[in-house]
Amino acid sequence: MSLISFGQCALARPRGRASAAERTLGGTVGRASDGFEKSTRFRPNPSDAGLTIRGDTDRETPASSGGLSRRRGKRGSNVTTRVRRAAGYAAVATLSLAAPVLGWATAAAFGAIAVGALSVTEGPVFELFARPADRQEGRLHGLAAFAFAATGISLLASFAGLPNRVLVASVLVVGYGNLAQQAAWEFDAEPIVRTGAFVGGALLAAVAGQVTALTVENAAVTSILPEIVFLAASGALLAGLLRSVLFFRDDPLVMLSVAFLLWLFADLTATGSAVTVTVEGVAVAIAVTALFGYVSWALDAASIPGMLTGALLAVLTIVLGGYEWFAVLIAFFGIGSLSTKFRYEEKAARGVAEDNEGARGSGNVLGNAAVALAAVLAYAARGRLPVEGWIFLFAFAGSIATAMSDTLSSEIGGVFDDPRLITTLERVEPGTDGGVTWQGELAGLAGAAVVAAIAAGLFESVNPVGAAVIALAGASGMTMDSLLGATMEGDRLGNQGVNFLATLTGALVGAGLAVVVLT
Repeated sequence: MSLISFGQCALARPRGRASAAERTLGGTVGRASDGFEKSTRFRPNPSDAGLTIRGDTDRETPASSGGLSRRRGKRGSNVTTRVRRAAGYAAVATLSLAAPVLGWATAAAFGAIAVGALSVTEGPVFELFARPADRQEGRLHGLAAFAFAATGISLLASFAGLPNRVLVASVLVVGYGNLAQQAAWEFDAEPIVRTGAFVGGALLAAVAGQVTALTVENAAVTSILPEIVFLAASGALLAGLLRSVLFFRDDPLVMLSVAFLLWLFADLTATGSAVTVTVEGVAVAIAVTALFGYVSWALDAASIPGMLTGALLAVLTIVLGGYEWFAVLIAFFGIGSLSTKFRYEEKAARGVAEDNEGARGSGNVLGNAAVALAAVLAYAARGRLPVEGWIFLFAFAGSIATAMSDTLSSEIGGVFDDPRLITTLERVEPGTDGGVTWQGELAGLAGAAVVAAIAAGLFESVNPVGAAVIALAGASGMTMDSLLGATMEGDRLGNQGVNFLATLTGALVGAGLAVVVLT
């Protein structure tokens, strides 16, 4: 049974205001458990959530452990303990390789480990696997949760049609990604290096695990190697993203999320589907997104969670859509990031600048690109849906045109005086939700026109009339964003929610007008 048949389912315009959580966490997802945050951008007090992990201190940061010294004292011992513990979890994860042989008994094996973990209260096994929170509670709850999650995924593989290679990849991504990250921590690596170690270790483990599982099943490997690497890269990036915003104790959630995502992607890229995954495509996707992600982080255009989110979106867009789709997406990211830096000090003085020196977080990225991602996934499944694929192209372009239009209207319009509320046209203070300037509106229209022009130049199905449809969709979405900002943003709707609804409006207008005008 395929995942599609099983379930039939498949950055932001700053207003000078951040959510309460973003303000508390300094504009990045500061509660990240493993040092994924960029230290030069996020330096909370050691008592804050980002360092103490609210009682789940699975790590010690340089701020809380005596700086960056490599002296082998208490800190060195703690580091070694973390590496040994991560190695123990990786060893448990390796049990997933037995799935092609044991079948449903794999779930029983993981379940036995989970139950056994709850009975261990002392001794060498407890010392190996115990996290700080486990020591406080006197039980290996972390190991039990990890094994129970693997049990659930194993049951899906046995009874719901989830491929064994997806089971193996999902479990190994978390187990070996953690091990690689903790090994990098041994050398006081920078957060970006620890992030890279997690993603790299997870990717290699997922590739090796899938190849091993397929070999045991006597299935072809060479012919589907591109799909294997694509699933591994997607799983590694998603796991890295989730780990950057969650705690160690949330590893089961990470594992399950990766399993469901890879199940979907395995179905979308299966033989006979509308998507053709090539070695060249996957190699270019990984290389381009790695470069794009690092540059965006190095230039302070994105936090580490934002970088991982953008990298995942880029990989999926290139592989499931194509280079043309990616070009539209990257144009928005690039131009939007540049506009954020436009006269930043002046906008900061006015109180309308993006927090965190303009670096985009994961919520910021998803608020503007989630609808576009949904359009890419729907396009990849076009042969199984009662809608023609080209319609999803206009939905994708309409949502990106909205994001571009909205971002430019805010970032450019924010430096001009006398904004007016879009609903009443009365003068309001700069940064007021729903406040617009004529200069910002012109910049927004220009942004929508840029996306339309790029789409017309890249896609044969986008003729001049189609380009006009995309530009109008972007303008409509921008207007909806301002209307929602004036009427609902604040108590009832957050900034990311407004961005999502605005881009959804642009997508619906783009797809709807395309159907009416072009058919």
